[in-house]
Amino acid sequence: MKAICDRFVPSNCSSSSTGEKRDISRTSLVSDSASSDNNSNLTLCPDVVASSSPVSQQSKEASTSEHKPDCTTHNGWTVILKTASMASGAIRRFQERVLGPSRTGISSSTSEIWLLGVCYKISDGESSEEADSGHVLTAFGQDFSSLILMTYRRGFEPIGDTAYTSDVNWGCMLRSSQMLFAQALLFQRLGRSWRKKESEPPEEEYLGILELFGDSEASAFSIHNLILAGESYGLAAGSWVGPYAVCRSWESLIRKKREETDVKNKSFSMAVHIVSGSEDGERGGAPILCIEDVTKTCVEFSEGETEWSPILLLVPLVLGLDKVNPRYLPSLIATFTFPQSLGILGGKPGASTYIVGVQEDKGFYLDPHDVQQVVTVNKENRDVDTSSYHCNTPRYVPLESLDPSLALGFYCPDKADFDDFCIRATKLAGESNGAPLFTVTQSHRRNDCGIAESSSIVTSTEFSGEEEHEDDWQLL
Repeated sequence: MKAICDRFVPSNCSSSSTGEKRDISRTSLVSDSASSDNNSNLTLCPDVVASSSPVSQQSKEASTSEHKPDCTTHNGWTVILKTASMASGAIRRFQERVLGPSRTGISSSTSEIWLLGVCYKISDGESSEEADSGHVLTAFGQDFSSLILMTYRRGFEPIGDTAYTSDVNWGCMLRSSQMLFAQALLFQRLGRSWRKKESEPPEEEYLGILELFGDSEASAFSIHNLILAGESYGLAAGSWVGPYAVCRSWESLIRKKREETDVKNKSFSMAVHIVSGSEDGERGGAPILCIEDVTKTCVEFSEGETEWSPILLLVPLVLGLDKVNPRYLPSLIATFTFPQSLGILGGKPGASTYIVGVQEDKGFYLDPHDVQQVVTVNKENRDVDTSSYHCNTPRYVPLESLDPSLALGFYCPDKADFDDFCIRATKLAGESNGAPLFTVTQSHRRNDCGIAESSSIVTSTEFSGEEEHEDDWQLL
């Protein structure tokens, strides 16, 4: 699979000007399959190169054409349409094999759309023909395109002692998790209603968030530092890991940065709490959100100065064997109605995405599988191009096709918001027909086996009075 990806990373051509730096075009690993027309404007992201993009190669073969491409005498990239066409077809086949057939845009359904806790209600009058001009869909598009996108990058400094200068073909889970954390910071610093304005210079706070996720050790939340913090959980350059390991790695990274004395590195001003049924996350059973544990996490994060702090909750889950058990889908969809929702880290096996919204049985997502050149962002430079950090074209995947290993994210800015979250989560567990995503308890103690025994765990029997049913959690 790596060979497939590497084929489409442009290679350098020799030039008479040996010191010249060339502009390397970005190549999409997930290309729209809706059209093969070279003039198509339908793209995954604003700056994703479409099927007509130039693809360079070193040409040493003889040719009978009078206009044979010559890499040794021309500056810039050689445009070879035949190769571009072959590359586009191979990329589409790669996408369909890993992520499934390309699905873009919004369907003609009038069902409401939920995007990270915000509802977009489509009236019957807004038919598929009027979707582009509809006020609701326009608002949805502005919201979606304001979300922060993190993708594969190439050309960054080597990770640790390795030779890796790109995360192509293995860093999608890390990039998906960066999106979730960046979104939490965006909500905290600029608010849920913030929208990116193309006609105005970017805000300093916005640039400061992107700077934290740069691709170097100098950036607090780069994949370089995330891999270093997650070594004990199996993170390593060139290796793919699951949601649970990534969540624990972020917990370690935030703790490490919090302990550093450099004020600049104390940029993540919220606690991180992992909701898990056991320390290794592999024992099965619905995870338990213990309110006392969350309070303890907040006190430790604030170093005893306050009893509460903004908090990011991560809930790693395994909701089936080969695919998500359909019993969990209604609850998964319902989590997007929570004002605290930060979406889902999930996708297909070995191909993670960041799911940010739902409509009926579809999940809208941001895709990290686009290869882009490294961009250096700092808040002092307000002229920097940040278009590669956003996507204008919604893509969706059937929720039933998701890999069962995933993680939920929720951001609670204060205690009142956390209390509201607990009420919603408790109600959701009660309506789950014996298959809760997770449960809520005020306190708990652990027995010698390390399994939580709760005095007030919320279950469906407390709400419906029905006999408790064994769910698939117990079978994992």
